[in-house]
Amino acid sequence: MTDTPLDPRERSAIIRDSLGVGVATGAYGVGFGAVSVASGLSVAQTCALSFLVFTGASQFALVGVIAAGGAPVSGALTAMLLGTRNTLYGLRLAPLLAWRGWRRVLGAHVLIDESTAMSVTRESTAAARLGFLTTGVSIFVLWNLATLAGAVAGNAIGDPRTYGLDAAVGAAFLALLWPRLKGRRNQLIAAAAAAVALGTVPLVPAGVPVLAAAGVALLAGILTTGEPQEGDP
Repeated sequence: MTDTPLDPRERSAIIRDSLGVGVATGAYGVGFGAVSVASGLSVAQTCALSFLVFTGASQFALVGVIAAGGAPVSGALTAMLLGTRNTLYGLRLAPLLAWRGWRRVLGAHVLIDESTAMSVTRESTAAARLGFLTTGVSIFVLWNLATLAGAVAGNAIGDPRTYGLDAAVGAAFLALLWPRLKGRRNQLIAAAAAAVALGTVPLVPAGVPVLAAAGVALLAGILTTGEPQEGDP
């Protein structure tokens, strides 16, 4: 990582690519807003989740547990477990971005999959910071605006079961998960986690099967770290 200043063409390319990712990702907040109010949360609670939590997978996991009748504590634990990957992102990005004090604190709030991806491949600190901030801030702003729009729209249409929105939480969460199932290892882990979740549904309260499945995935990830994935390109 170097301290080379950015030339105008590189700066423009980074901003263009980062804003493209930001618009595409932030717009999906409409889906979260709709399924959140369909799960029983108010518009204010939905918007607070997007503003304070700001990580899509964890937010969908939380409302999914609540929609299934689980306790909010179970939903929060599930969301926290899914959010632990952001800690690993932080360990990787801290030396690249080289921020200190309040900048590091504020940067941590927009530390998500997309902002990480748009910064780790850069060759200079300035480029990494620009990619990280442009992506993270654009997604944060658009995600929250889209969440409000989706929540208001979802709240206005009445009983979500009339329109099939009671199934939207699972569908949205599956949409987030699907792109990660490219390797054979990930497919086997997902199958094992799903089997554990289905097997525990009749035995434990709502929300606990999700935690059990997440535990399987976490354990498998720890045991197979560093091993090549068969079937990956």
